[in-house]
Amino acid sequence: MNENRITRRAFLLATTALATVGAVEAKKVKLNTAKVVPKKVSPNEKLNIVGIGVGGQGKADIMGCKSENIIALCDVDDKRAEETYHLLPNTKRYKDFRKMLEELDREIDAVVISTPDHTHAPAAYMAMMMGKHVRVQKPLTHTIAEARLLTKIAKETGVITQMGNQGHAGDGVRELCEMIWTGAIGDIKEVHVWTNRPIWPQGITKPLRKQQVPPTLDWDLWIGPAPMRDYNQGYCPFKWRGWWDFGCGAIGDMACHIMDPAFWALKLYDAPKYTVEVVTQEGMNKQTAPKKSIIKYEFPARGDMPPVTIFWYDGGLLPTRPADIPKDEKLGDGDNGSLFIGTKGYITTGCYGGDSRLVPAERMKDYKKPDPFIPRIPDENPYKNWIESIKNNKKACSDFEYAGPLTEVANMGNVALWAGEKIEFDVAKMKITNVKKANKYLTKEYRKGWELPV
Repeated sequence: MNENRITRRAFLLATTALATVGAVEAKKVKLNTAKVVPKKVSPNEKLNIVGIGVGGQGKADIMGCKSENIIALCDVDDKRAEETYHLLPNTKRYKDFRKMLEELDREIDAVVISTPDHTHAPAAYMAMMMGKHVRVQKPLTHTIAEARLLTKIAKETGVITQMGNQGHAGDGVRELCEMIWTGAIGDIKEVHVWTNRPIWPQGITKPLRKQQVPPTLDWDLWIGPAPMRDYNQGYCPFKWRGWWDFGCGAIGDMACHIMDPAFWALKLYDAPKYTVEVVTQEGMNKQTAPKKSIIKYEFPARGDMPPVTIFWYDGGLLPTRPADIPKDEKLGDGDNGSLFIGTKGYITTGCYGGDSRLVPAERMKDYKKPDPFIPRIPDENPYKNWIESIKNNKKACSDFEYAGPLTEVANMGNVALWAGEKIEFDVAKMKITNVKKANKYLTKEYRKGWELPV
C-alpha cells in the first residue's frame, strides 16, 4: 500500500474519531475520546518516548528526556537532524510522524514535539487521540482555535501534557508571584513586556523565489497543513517564524516565556474577557509579521485583583523608563524582560521570570522576600517534571490547562495585527464580540489531508 495513503489514513482516523465523539457528546454521553486509554507506567519503569522534529531546539528537547528509552526519531530533514541521529544511533528513524505513530502505536508512551508552529497541533492532536502523553514546544499552537482544541482533548483523554516554556519550571517566576501576592508593590495597574525579537527577517511582502529542494528534505511533509509554496532557504530551517503560514512572529516565539510571569502572577487565566489593540507596528503584511510592534492588552478585574493593562513591545522597541528609576539600572535582562508597575512601586523580572527584584535597587536593601509557599520544581527541570508526572499520574507544570490559555493570550496579539482595530475577546465563547469579521483570524484553512476539527 502507498505510504502516503497509510499515513493520511492514520491522521484522518483520529480526526474522524473526534467528530464521532462530538456527536455523542451532543447527546450528553460521557466517555474518553481517546481510542487508547493512556497506559499506566510504574515509577520504576522507563518511558518509551519518540521525538517529532529533532533538529535545532528539538535536539535539546529530546535529549532532555534521555533518562528514558528514546525509541524513535522523526524529522523531515535528515541534514537538520543528523547531530541528534548521531547522539541516538540506535533509534528508528522516520520522516512522517503519522507513519511513526501508526507503526509504533503499541510501543509509544509519550511524544516530544518540536516542529515549526504550524505542525504543533496536528502532531499533538493525533498523539493525544492515541492516548500518548505529549510535550509540545511553545507557542503551543499556531492559532487560537488549535489552542482551545488541544486544551479540550488533553482534559478528555487524561494524558499528561506540558508546553516547552521552561521558565515556568523555575524558582524565579514563583518568587515573583509570591512577591506580588504578598503585596510587595501593592495593586498592579500596568505591566510592560519587551523582547529583542525578531532576530530573523520579517516585514517581507512577497513569497520568496523558487530554489531547489535539498535532497535531505521532504518539502511536502515540512509544509504539512500549510498552503503549498515553492521551497526557499529563507523559510527553513530557521527563518520560518516570521512567515504567517508557518510561525507566529516575535510574539509567538517569546510571549509564552516573557508574558508567563504576568499571566500567572496576575491570574489572567481568570479573565472572562479582554481587549487587544495595536498601538503601533511597522511592516505588517499578509506574508509575514511586522518588523516591530507595540500591542496593548486590557484585562478587567479578576477576583481581588484590579483591572490591569499590559503592553507588549518587540523589534527593539522599549517602554518609557519611569523617571524615578535610575538610567543605569538594568530592567529585566536588558533586551528581554518585564516591568510591573504597582500602587506602591515597581518589580522587574527577566525573560524567564528569573532575577525578580524591586527597583530602584535601593528598595531591595531592606526588603526580605517572603518564605516560599508555591511548590518548587526539583532542579527547575521541566523535562524531569513531565516525565515524573507521567509516571505518577500527576499534572505537570505548564500543562495544557494552563498553557492553552497562555498561548491564546499571546497569539491574540497577532489576531489584533490582522484585525487592524481594537478587538474584544469573550474567553468562554471563544469569540471576538465587537469586530465580527475578525473571528476568521482565530483559525485557519488546512491543506487537504491535514484537517483538524476546529
